[in-house]
Amino acid sequence: MNILGIETSCDETAAAVFGTQDGLRSNIIASQAEHIPFGGVVPEMASRAHTERILPVIRAALSEAGAALPDIDAVAVTVGPGLVGSLLVGVSVAKGLAFGRGLPLVPIHHIEAHIFANRIEHPELAPPFVALVVSGGHTQLVWVRGWGTYRILGATRDDAAGEAFDKVAKLLGIGYPGGPLIDEMARHADADFVRFPKALVKGDPFAFSFSGLKTAVLLHVERMSPAEVEEHRADLAASFQKAAVGALVQTTMRAIRRMRARRLVLAGGVASNSLLRSEMRAACGRAGAEIYQPAPILCTDNAAMTACAGAFWLERRRVSGWDLNPDPRLPMPGLS
Repeated sequence: MNILGIETSCDETAAAVFGTQDGLRSNIIASQAEHIPFGGVVPEMASRAHTERILPVIRAALSEAGAALPDIDAVAVTVGPGLVGSLLVGVSVAKGLAFGRGLPLVPIHHIEAHIFANRIEHPELAPPFVALVVSGGHTQLVWVRGWGTYRILGATRDDAAGEAFDKVAKLLGIGYPGGPLIDEMARHADADFVRFPKALVKGDPFAFSFSGLKTAVLLHVERMSPAEVEEHRADLAASFQKAAVGALVQTTMRAIRRMRARRLVLAGGVASNSLLRSEMRAACGRAGAEIYQPAPILCTDNAAMTACAGAFWLERRRVSGWDLNPDPRLPMPGLS
């Protein structure tokens, strides 16, 4: 069977075709550069851009897959969490396509889809495992007892890690999106220029907090002259990244030990960060745990993961009626 996946939860307009026999057949992502001057996503602009791009992106996904609408057996769509205006565009188009073709409509949770992204390249991946979902809007540790059965071990108390990267990048005048820009800038910089604190939450071993780290960067920059900031911008970025990644690795490995897990899965946009990938790989090696991390293109918001999760839930007949609506605060399914 061929599943058409549609993803519009934030500022990427994406569509993909996933085959239950031959895997991923296409994966098209249209990013929105319109938000760069604003240093963050403007919700109204995002939903308008989705409206303009969604049908061309779907046509491109079908073309890349060598398929047409009559070849599609189901439509999977992200219904939340995310920006409600952006989600509404994807859900509306998915409902129209499914209704017009008489196809099953499969609702997909965005965070669950990020975890499923690992199954695209590693179909053999089997629970139980710990998943670190780390993106611009979410940072949480999930115990995956089985596909579709989850337990949230811990989450951020304030900023998500990706949000902290974006805000620090804006503070340092690096640009947007902050994650990949800081990652690139830090490669040849002094990460020990400033020893920023690793954010750990007292009394909650699996929680994250990045607002204090962000404030520490701000206070340090305020004590520097503009010339010093200009000279050491890359070093400041590298020092921030080292502290943020250190907190992610330390807290995640604590969860690995507590759950006696033998596998760790990385997911979400920040999972493409080169330092996080290398540090987590080394930590898992020391702990004797396997690590799974998707290719960077499958870490960012994409519809391949939506379609892959859709194939799983279609097989289990979890489909929606035509009254399906987006939910920007949709809770994770299968929590126990």
